[in-house]
Amino acid sequence: MKIYNRPSAPAWADLSTTDVPAAKAFYGGLFGWQGADVPMDEAGGYGMFLLGDEYAGGYGPCMAPGQPVAWLVYFQVESADATAAAVTGNGGSIVAGPMDVFDSGRLAVFADPEGSVFGVWQPKEHKGFGVVDRPGGMCWFELLTRDCDQARTFYGTVFGWDGGDANPYGASSEYTEWKLDGESFSGMMRMGSDFPPEVPSHWMVYVQVESCDAVAERVRELGGEVHVPPTSIPPGRFALLRDPQGGVFSVIALAPRGGAG
Repeated sequence: MKIYNRPSAPAWADLSTTDVPAAKAFYGGLFGWQGADVPMDEAGGYGMFLLGDEYAGGYGPCMAPGQPVAWLVYFQVESADATAAAVTGNGGSIVAGPMDVFDSGRLAVFADPEGSVFGVWQPKEHKGFGVVDRPGGMCWFELLTRDCDQARTFYGTVFGWDGGDANPYGASSEYTEWKLDGESFSGMMRMGSDFPPEVPSHWMVYVQVESCDAVAERVRELGGEVHVPPTSIPPGRFALLRDPQGGVFSVIALAPRGGAG
């Protein structure tokens, strides 16, 4: 099991979408997630994706005009306010917060120096993921950026991540594994010329699945798109997918005794 729900590690991911009912139907049909709206008007339509009785992630409506449909990854922190100071002091910017979310915790959303958006979560009642590293749960988080050196400095300073293990799959892969206490939990890939210049740097979520090919086919049946077809890589077989509203995410079927990184 990789590191989750501890300071500086992944703690949560949620989807902002233009059509919450459609998103619940799509991801329910794809992963078996059940949508559970938070039963308070003040929640603004936010809810939890459940796999069985465990939290797999969250969802909610896009709140700002022009806000893109997107998944957002959150990293746990001991103080969202202190992290905000570290982010802005190291070239990043504040997108939203820090703010309290009822008794659940305190959150903030930031952009790193290149513009990749991520969140932080200071937990109180809501501790974060319930299901990870098994089919239907999040299993990996990946930064796609054009300036890996800048990202190593920024995230290393803000979160204490070790990004020194570059190119674990060979010099041609241009891939970095982020580590905490020597354990890989996330990755970084340089965006080369094969990425259109209008595609911004961003964080990607990966959901573990049993069959990448079957899930890619199911995405088409549910009205989504396959951006990168099922492809074999050292950790397993992955695909880059898009939900009907435009949310982009990846899935991976791990190779035996492998890991997404």
